[in-house]
Amino acid sequence: MTAPNRLPARFNLLTAVIWLLVAAGIIFLLWQVINRLSASYLPVSTATPNLTQVYQTISAILTAQQTNPAATSGVAATPSPSPISTQPTSILIPSQDKTSTPGAETRTPTPTIPCDQAMAGKPIDISIPDDSLISPGQSFIKIWKLVNIGTCAWTTSYSVSFFYGDRMGAPESVALKEEVRPAQSVEISIDMVAPMAPGTYQGNWKLSNPDGITFGIGPNGGAPFWVRIIVPANPSSTTTTTPELTPTFSTTGSPFPTSTSTATTTTTATATPPVQASRELTAIPGDAIDLDTLTLNSNDEDLQYRADADFHWLAPLGEAMIGVFGSLEPNLSDCQSASMSQASIAVESLSQGTYLCYITHEGRYGKALFVALDPDDFTLTLDLLTWAHP
Repeated sequence: MTAPNRLPARFNLLTAVIWLLVAAGIIFLLWQVINRLSASYLPVSTATPNLTQVYQTISAILTAQQTNPAATSGVAATPSPSPISTQPTSILIPSQDKTSTPGAETRTPTPTIPCDQAMAGKPIDISIPDDSLISPGQSFIKIWKLVNIGTCAWTTSYSVSFFYGDRMGAPESVALKEEVRPAQSVEISIDMVAPMAPGTYQGNWKLSNPDGITFGIGPNGGAPFWVRIIVPANPSSTTTTTPELTPTFSTTGSPFPTSTSTATTTTTATATPPVQASRELTAIPGDAIDLDTLTLNSNDEDLQYRADADFHWLAPLGEAMIGVFGSLEPNLSDCQSASMSQASIAVESLSQGTYLCYITHEGRYGKALFVALDPDDFTLTLDLLTWAHP
């Protein structure tokens, strides 16, 4: 009986070597593919594989095959690929850095220009400058020059409106006679009449748009423009002629009365009125002044120093009244005949050295000199004098 033919051991060993080389090639190709994919999409290391370690692995497998020939019979088993590292790989995400690069243009927000805003012309007083002398009852025309620095045109629906103070016979509002486009100027005229009583009179005015919203001049567009005149007082001394009857006698001794006229001049002397209180006083916004005692915040005040977004105001309280007199110092009789009201007065509309007259809630008259307004903290300094009751 013939023994079955067996393949020589060399043939089996050669087959195993071939399969191992094929497996090593496949592993090497997979390694290269993984490296290329990783270099394209993921930030993993780009180091090349160590070929010495690969050949050492193949040599170890061949040694094992020679030690255990039975394992090499038949088709050689395909070695399992080496495990791939499961360490998390970091993915680079482009950062959105908002830091400006050198040389880049920095944009500054442009301030918004309001629709309605005016600026004083140069000069603003075309006629009747401040403290002009106007005779009692005399008619005059006040003319201002204003510039449109807003973005809207002033149509003939815009007007000049009385704001506060002395209107001096003028209407409440006067419509513009022509359209004023942005950057254009206009001269605005209003007919007025000087009051009959002597004193200083000031009327404050603003522009008004078709919706009735008022605006003026200044940085915030809220300051009024004004007219201020002085009506001079009449002479205080008077001359009177008094007829006098004296009897005369003729040379015949028969008396008969004759009328003779003798002129006598009498000058009325004005006595100095008594003073209730007098002092220089400094107030900050929010303070209230008792004009009878010239003290601050005494719960019996006549005048409050207020502030809003545009101006600082002297606001009468209760039955007290106040009015602008002018650059001349008034006496008691001047303040008694001066024009006063309960309307507030904007401190910014006053020039340094202006006198004001007032009457307290107890009926005492007084005068106030505007000394100074601190531009930093808006501290107001007034020189006050209140006369006592006669």
